Amino acid sequence: MLAHYGYKDGSGDYFIVIDTDKCDGCGECVTACPYGVLEVGEEENDPFREEPVARVTENHRKKIKYSCAPCKPTSGKKPLPCVQACSPDAISHSW
Repeated sequence: MLAHYGYKDGSGDYFIVIDTDKCDGCGECVTACPYGVLEVGEEENDPFREEPVARVTENHRKKIKYSCAPCKPTSGKKPLPCVQACSPDAISHSW
């Protein structure tokens, strides 16, 4: 299942997408994020899933555009720290 965290506004779509089928709940993305955007916890959209998964903290869901801006790649830069740390490739950004 794909869990979309974020929002749309007049300037674009700003979502972090976590593939909960791929996420193993290891928490490496949480450690890699310098701004505390991610956490590991219960899958909110799948009450039958018992294993924890990565998710965006409630505090950052409506300001992802700003919370993630310092890490967003420009030409020649590495991928975002959370994406780079995720060995199952379960995290992506929409912008």
